[in-house]
Amino acid sequence: MHRAVTVRVPATSANLGPGFDSFGLALARYDEVSACVTEGGLVIEVDGVGAGAVPLTDEHLVVKAIARAFAAVDTPVPGLHLWCRNTIAHGGGLGSSAAAIVAGLLLGRELARPSAVPGAAGTPAAPASEALNDAHLLALASEMEGHPDNVAPALLGGFTVAVADPAGRPVVARLAVHPDVRVVVFTARRSSSTRHSRGMLPASVPHADAAANAASAGLLVHALTTEPSYLLLATRDLLHQHYRASAMPESTLLLDDLRAAGIAAVVSGAGPSVLALVTEPMELADWQRPGFDVAEITVCASGARLIGR
Repeated sequence: MHRAVTVRVPATSANLGPGFDSFGLALARYDEVSACVTEGGLVIEVDGVGAGAVPLTDEHLVVKAIARAFAAVDTPVPGLHLWCRNTIAHGGGLGSSAAAIVAGLLLGRELARPSAVPGAAGTPAAPASEALNDAHLLALASEMEGHPDNVAPALLGGFTVAVADPAGRPVVARLAVHPDVRVVVFTARRSSSTRHSRGMLPASVPHADAAANAASAGLLVHALTTEPSYLLLATRDLLHQHYRASAMPESTLLLDDLRAAGIAAVVSGAGPSVLALVTEPMELADWQRPGFDVAEITVCASGARLIGR
């Protein structure tokens, strides 16, 4: 067994209301994944969220991402021993799949280096450090996830705005969150399917709704980075949340109650978790609701990181 590589990846919240498929925020709740190259076979150990539920085969998402990284440098996937210590809720809208993809790609980049692979001779035609630079990792992660809104903050940390260039490649701006902004997460105890939630969205929306959403999204960038007093207005969404409301009635009720109280609340990603962006401490005990665990979580400014190298 060779040296283990460990990566820590944050949870993320996508959309943030009007920034559908574009905005994302990294949160200081982490999955930690370690892997090492072995002489053969695949062993996976999972502690925490997903233990006993996720596949312990090459269908595991982290393993798929590791394999994708090896393929990118034209190197066969070796035997692997993988340890996952998970705290990010699965199917809750807090970026668990993005965290798994980012973890696997970062681990794969490290493990694909010739010195990490038993019996590796010479140097691959495209060394991992060159073929898998950060831009390439982001592109691979976005391809695997389907969009960059969660993988971008998972990789980079902070508040990210992601768009696609004319060739379809993700381009990301990373912005620092205003120091007064606090994040309260209502983590749903039940899960939902992102695919099902996306299927509830209409193929087109009224022009007026699209225009209003664009205005809110622009204001939200200013509110999150410069002037948080605009957060309530800036988190108004007309593109996706109300179309999905029937699939998550408890989340919708909580969202409506928070916003009625003047709190800038949004559905986290595709839900059913809910995110509140505030500038003053919330009385969390007053907002305890059945089916949710509520906690204030700081913004993760650094994104995914290799540790114990």
